[in-house]
Amino acid sequence: MPYVIRDEQGRLASLHRDAPSGDAEFLSDDHAEVQAFVGSGASFQRLDADFVRVLEDVIDALIARHVINITDLPPEAQTKLFSRKSYRERLGSQALTLFGDGDFPA
Repeated sequence: MPYVIRDEQGRLASLHRDAPSGDAEFLSDDHAEVQAFVGSGASFQRLDADFVRVLEDVIDALIARHVINITDLPPEAQTKLFSRKSYRERLGSQALTLFGDGDFPA
C-alpha cells in the first residue's frame, strides 16, 4: 500500500490498498506525496489517539448501560482496555496535584 490515482494536474487524488485500475501507481507509505496527502504523521497519529479515546468512551458507555458486558469482548481487547484505563487513572491521579500530597491545613 498505497496505490495512487492522480488527477489531471498530476496531483494525488486518492489512495487505495489494492490497485483499482490499470493507471494506478504504487508509492511507498513513506513517499513524500503520500505523507502530504494524508497529512503529517504527527497530526494523523494525534487523530488516531483521539479516536481511540472516543472508542474507549463509547465502550464504557455501552457497558454502563448494560448494552454489552466487558466479557463480550475478546480477551485481548479486555486486556488492552484495562491497561489503558489503569494508565489513565494513574495519570489522572497525578495530573492535578495542586496541594502537594493531599494533607490540607485544618
